[in-house]
Amino acid sequence: MSQGSQESLDSHEKQPLLQQLSPERTRVTEPLVCFSINLPEALEGQPIDSEDPFEASHSSNIDDEESLYHNDTSERKMLPQETQPQAHRPISNCETMVHLLKGNIGTGIFAMPDAFKNAGLLVGSIGVPLMAVICVHCMHILVKCAAVMKKRKGDHFMDYADVVETACQTGPAKLVPYSNFARKLINLFLCVTQFGFCCVYIVFAATNFEQVVAHYVPSVDLSIRSYMAIMTVFLIPLCLIRKLKYLSPVSLLANILQTSSLILIFYYILQDLPNVSTRPAFGSWKTLPLYFGTAVFAFEGISLVLPLQKDMRTPKQFEGLTGVLNTGMVTVSALYFAVGFYGYLKYGEVIKGSITLNLPSEDLLAQLVKLMMVLAILGSYAVQFYVPMEIIWPTLSTYFQTSRSQLIAEYTFRTVLVLVTFCLAAAIPKLDLFISLVGAFSSSFLALVFPPVLELITFWPNVGRWTLTKNSLIIVFGIIGFLAGTYASVESLVDAFST
Repeated sequence: MSQGSQESLDSHEKQPLLQQLSPERTRVTEPLVCFSINLPEALEGQPIDSEDPFEASHSSNIDDEESLYHNDTSERKMLPQETQPQAHRPISNCETMVHLLKGNIGTGIFAMPDAFKNAGLLVGSIGVPLMAVICVHCMHILVKCAAVMKKRKGDHFMDYADVVETACQTGPAKLVPYSNFARKLINLFLCVTQFGFCCVYIVFAATNFEQVVAHYVPSVDLSIRSYMAIMTVFLIPLCLIRKLKYLSPVSLLANILQTSSLILIFYYILQDLPNVSTRPAFGSWKTLPLYFGTAVFAFEGISLVLPLQKDMRTPKQFEGLTGVLNTGMVTVSALYFAVGFYGYLKYGEVIKGSITLNLPSEDLLAQLVKLMMVLAILGSYAVQFYVPMEIIWPTLSTYFQTSRSQLIAEYTFRTVLVLVTFCLAAAIPKLDLFISLVGAFSSSFLALVFPPVLELITFWPNVGRWTLTKNSLIIVFGIIGFLAGTYASVESLVDAFST
């Protein structure tokens, strides 16, 4: 990716749109698309975030922190400013909304009916809004703390890892020595999450492609791992593309195909629906943690919010009760709820890891949906692959002296990473369990545990009783979900392979 990038590319998958600084902290790279937009020259050198982070839903709950924030420059130690000239064209609220929707609606939405099966129709219906409220609140926490850290440090933009590192540097004295470790920890979970997404993509694409081939060419008898290998053959050359601007057509096509597939899925699941009484209100305590993992996997788009806000023409409109973040996430939550509720109501206990696998095999349009999703996932994989590359490669590149050796090493490293995701996917070819495992193991920390911890560090010791209680409950909820969800996913995988 070029330095001082002015490249623009539509994001496809959630999560994971962040901006990483190299170890030398001398340049800015933008691994994921659609947010490297330009500001007018008149705004160069000026902070673009002018919002008051204590609007709407936050103001009544954090009175103590509000006064601290407004007087932050005089009461907290400031770091040397690393302001860098940026030339960005800001995006409108509507464009921000589109990017937010694209970044949060991914493969997780097709697994929501299976999540409802694990929780039951009633519990699933309650759980999705509850999980959405908690996850969106944690997104607001990150945005609020980022505003404070930018004020202390003077940076135009800070990603998730930057915010956590700066909070430790400027927070309690005991945490200062651990600031670099905190940055590495965030980046580690981001890499694990992104690799998990990529593994899920391979399983998803291979499973859907296998169904299509089995229907039209029944004489072909290949294992699911063979189809994964075929997918990997196409993924390697895509992931060797080093500049995101060359992937713009691929990402645009992926977005169009996924949107079309989602519309067609609603066409199928809204026909001939049975009565809600035919589905159990509650699944079982054993499968409930699997529901948690899938739901967190679906809602884990927290690393997206800071790059989005940074590129807005009016950043203060990102927050607030009717701001872009709340409006976009309400839309996302409604879509997740609708697909999960009606998908499970339609297919019941026979629902599979992806609802696309339940579409009628004899219907040409249904098979077309599966093929469209296979192509969309291949494109999404190539885009999401840039996140771990931008985190890991800048450090590794310093071990190679010449440009030629760096280029060869980078191509080799990209190929190895794709093969690693293939091996992981081949080891766990169970789509529903893989999604739940990734969500519970890594996404729970990024979405639920780290944000409330960050807020406590940012405003310590001036933390109100309500904020301390609320954040403690969210942290406990996230850790319990991590432990129970990971255990249940691993146990189910062991059972699946032992039978």
